[in-house]
Amino acid sequence: HQSIGVPQPLKMFGTEEQKKKYLPRLAKGELSAFALTEPGVGSDPSKMATTAVLDDDSENYIINGQKLWISNGPVADLLIVMARTNDPKEERPEITAFVVEGDSPGLTTAHRCDFMGLKGLQNGLLNFDNVKVPKENIVEGIGRGLALALRTLNTGRLTLPAACGGAMKQALEMVIEWANERQQWGAPVGHHEAVANRTATLAADLYAVESLTWLTSALADRADTDIRLEAAMAKLFCTEALWRGIDSALQTRGGRGYETADSLKGRGETPMPMERLLRDARINLIIEGTSDIMRLFIAREALDPHLKIAGASATSDKVDFVGAAKFYAKWYPLLWLPRNINFDVNLPWKLSRHLRYVERASRRLARDLFHMIGMHRQGLQKKQQILGRLVDSGAELFAMMAALSRCASPGAPTNAADLADLFCRQARRRVNGMHKAIYCNDDVTAYRTARNVLNGEYAWLDDNIVSTWRTEEKGEK
Repeated sequence: HQSIGVPQPLKMFGTEEQKKKYLPRLAKGELSAFALTEPGVGSDPSKMATTAVLDDDSENYIINGQKLWISNGPVADLLIVMARTNDPKEERPEITAFVVEGDSPGLTTAHRCDFMGLKGLQNGLLNFDNVKVPKENIVEGIGRGLALALRTLNTGRLTLPAACGGAMKQALEMVIEWANERQQWGAPVGHHEAVANRTATLAADLYAVESLTWLTSALADRADTDIRLEAAMAKLFCTEALWRGIDSALQTRGGRGYETADSLKGRGETPMPMERLLRDARINLIIEGTSDIMRLFIAREALDPHLKIAGASATSDKVDFVGAAKFYAKWYPLLWLPRNINFDVNLPWKLSRHLRYVERASRRLARDLFHMIGMHRQGLQKKQQILGRLVDSGAELFAMMAALSRCASPGAPTNAADLADLFCRQARRRVNGMHKAIYCNDDVTAYRTARNVLNGEYAWLDDNIVSTWRTEEKGEK
């Protein structure tokens, strides 16, 4: 409601009349939703099937179609709805955004979706059957819906790092209490190295997640800043860090981590909802753009400047070799030359060395990207594993910079340097490993094996099982 519902798109793109009409209602407590996803449309909006056709009086649009996984959809008073306003047979969709009243005739909830986690979420499959919407409810203009959605999602993605930080704080609180109280082999379990390492890593990752949240939020508040990359990288890094952290926290709690809070309470133990945290955390790697889509989006943003320099496009192999040679003859050698940079920040030595590493690793990352472009050219866009390693490396470096910057800020706790140092040490190890894997990996073998699996060549692996989900699909018991 507060991120990608109706308020944010109206605030950014709405007319004065739309703002005056709808924002006071939302401020008083009416709920809103953002209807983009469809049953047959995942991350490719060109396949959008929902249509909005101008009626005979040219005063209203008639919307028909379905929208899936719409949070707040079943209870929304207002919705932003994306629909095609050109002929669906045309290859390039003209997607337009509309403000739609939740009680409009023809708008119904066909099914309320139930998930692994987020049990209190109102989310559903919505049917639009000849829903009439006044043309003045168009937001931003005809065919501008996709641009509106992308801009809105940029800000919406920043809610996830904040939520991830909150969930990690809850997990850390439970871990600290349990690791201090639980005794094994004559000492609290937190004193044993395995649990201690997991606890320290959770705290250090939390510091990095929180640092990224504050940094990207500050950037979002600057109206003149394009935060597409920063928001996507923050979403990618923080959701992955949360999943690692909650998984390790549950492991520390052992069987009690897997048991529900109600069950724990029922037998007289402290009702720590660790398993609920795990179930609720998993969705963050999917919503607002899956981790895979985030990696492709970020990689595309990184590749675009190089494609423009080379005079190439995503669908052409034609390259301006002369123009590219002139640029890269100057640009590429600079990536190898050592730099004596005065960062002018107040950091202790154990952190300033991480800052210098980020600078060196960033130049190495740029070289890696250039090498991969040279090796694969247009085919690099299909090398998702390589692109993923490049992007994940960049996200780790971005998180390191955020943590170091926060440590250098006035008023930062002195012992925060310990958390930043541990995070940077572990991040460096991950970045170095991904750098090696860019050049030495099993991607081709894995891809070939996957094709064989999908073609049924290892069907014997399914022998001797009872396929429970197929039985349930047929209604059998």
